[in-house]
Amino acid sequence: MTACRSVEFPTTRLKYVTSLRRSRLDRSHNERPFVGLEQIEPATGRLVSPPSFGGDESLSTTFERGDVLFGKLRPYLAKAWIAEFPGRCTTELLVMRPTKAVEARFLRTVLLSPPFVHEVDSATSGSRMPRAEWSLVGSTPVPLPPLQTQRAIADYLDRETVQLNALVAANERLLRLLTEKRQALITCAVLRGLSSRVRLRDSGVSWLDRIPAHWQTERARWLFRERDERSATGEGELLTVSHLTGVTPRSEKTVNMFEPATTEGYKSCLPGDLVVNTLWAWMGAMGASPVDGIVSPAYNVYEPGTRLIPDYVDALVRLPAFAHEVARYSKGVWSSRLRLYPEGFFAVTFPVPPLSEQREIAAHLAKATAKLDELYAATDRTLVLLRERRAALTAAAVTGQIDVAQTT
Repeated sequence: MTACRSVEFPTTRLKYVTSLRRSRLDRSHNERPFVGLEQIEPATGRLVSPPSFGGDESLSTTFERGDVLFGKLRPYLAKAWIAEFPGRCTTELLVMRPTKAVEARFLRTVLLSPPFVHEVDSATSGSRMPRAEWSLVGSTPVPLPPLQTQRAIADYLDRETVQLNALVAANERLLRLLTEKRQALITCAVLRGLSSRVRLRDSGVSWLDRIPAHWQTERARWLFRERDERSATGEGELLTVSHLTGVTPRSEKTVNMFEPATTEGYKSCLPGDLVVNTLWAWMGAMGASPVDGIVSPAYNVYEPGTRLIPDYVDALVRLPAFAHEVARYSKGVWSSRLRLYPEGFFAVTFPVPPLSEQREIAAHLAKATAKLDELYAATDRTLVLLRERRAALTAAAVTGQIDVAQTT
């Protein structure tokens, strides 16, 4: 049973109860185990993979046992960890040594709490890779009840969040399994067809491997034509393209996105057209448009010919194997800056099943994935509620809204 109350803890700035470690090592000093930002689990304060040795980091920050590390890169991810051994870490982690006025477990909980994370995140700099420097983080107010109360709060949350963390982890595993099953289902249907008895042959194309013997293969240049029609007025449904959702109306997105000052000169797109996000094609950001609309001039639009149906194309181009293949034909110095231009796209080889079979595959996938998507959506809703419950419990405890001394 949880006892509620309204007690306001005294506060102080974080820099007054911690000291920031600033000692740096270059890559030649790699005898200490290394911890990267990706190894710390969001919201739980746990290390999800063992530390490594060596690495390519040009600089790293040293930490000692008992230090508290906080992720300054994209602080909204809520990454904080109590060091369990001496080591070194990425400079994207702030390393703090708690003073005698604050208990390390309580401090970690504060750093993970929604009020602290929101306060820091709202003042970060940088839009794509926001960072919170020590001048900001260190000046952020933190609650500071007596040490006995701090320990009681840490003990209480350790007990109460065990089951919540287990439920969160179980639902996250289920989401991963559903994603893998969905991907395997689509891959098998799109590249092998629906019959397990069909005779296969070597396609002669490395990314396709073996395909049904009666299927054909063809380069994209003979299957698509580029559509480069511009909107003079900028009117029409503005569409966006991502590797997660394919082509969708911008109005359906719930996240903050860059808003263009004008959409005049944007490219026109018709239902069934293949739209490719040129910059993110290597990640699979492409798909068949379900509606009339306009897209960024930085995208490429392709009209499929008579040998492919849009639903089959949409399933095919969003396969990880296809994204890997188009990356080979993309241009750029860095992998994260590859761009797929028309000449590269037209060089990619597509499988071409008979049209009747493409329709059967599309119908089968629509039905099979709908069931998986329903289960995924229900699991995701449960996961959101569990995370909200965990966050609310943490926030209530560290701000004095729960009398942990009266809980049983």
